Amino acid sequence: ASAVTPRTKALFINTPSNPTGWTADHETLRAILDLARAKGLWIIADEIYSLFHYGHGRAPSFLDIAEAEDRILFVNSFSKNWAMTGWRVGWVKTHPSLQQVFENLIQYSNSGVAQFMQRGAIAALDEGDAFVAEQVERARKARDLVCGILGETGKARFTVPQGAFYLFFTVDGITDSRSAAFDIVDKANVGLAPGTAFGPGGEAFLRLCFHRRLDQLEEAAHRLAGWMKTV
Repeated sequence: ASAVTPRTKALFINTPSNPTGWTADHETLRAILDLARAKGLWIIADEIYSLFHYGHGRAPSFLDIAEAEDRILFVNSFSKNWAMTGWRVGWVKTHPSLQQVFENLIQYSNSGVAQFMQRGAIAALDEGDAFVAEQVERARKARDLVCGILGETGKARFTVPQGAFYLFFTVDGITDSRSAAFDIVDKANVGLAPGTAFGPGGEAFLRLCFHRRLDQLEEAAHRLAGWMKTV
């Protein structure tokens, strides 16, 4: 709340989060919604990883608690939950006051996505539940695997992610994650994203994507653990 100024127009909430895996519970979402109502702010709810949730069912959403008059813009995509990244298909659920704005935006920018892509998206919604469940369970096993291997080093510091498929962590003694990421590529042949790619505050962090085959991930985690022993 202290970050809100007279210039603030909207709150952008990404949950489950990339890169941290943080996932808001309903109590947190209610507090954010109460703040937005009190300050007259919009909420942009990025819920692209909503089905990659390691609790029960999908992640908590503003959809569960919002009233019809709440000014919330919901953003979602087929890229992550249904592994359709290259299709570039998503959707927006908007407040009635913005419906015409978005209709104009689509008409004058791209006229909508191609028909075969729309049919693919419909098939994902109608027939994709088993696929999503399999992907989430695989990611859960991968998360546990990589957290276990890196945790055993005693040098990696992290909070176990409750959603999405990333581990955001620090390594004791490392303060420049960009240089560390280059060093890891050179010496361990493992590609990580430096925390600086995600903005201020990420200088000491590295992001690992664990949505990979378990055998590949296990090999990468052991290589990374070996690198940690050298720093």
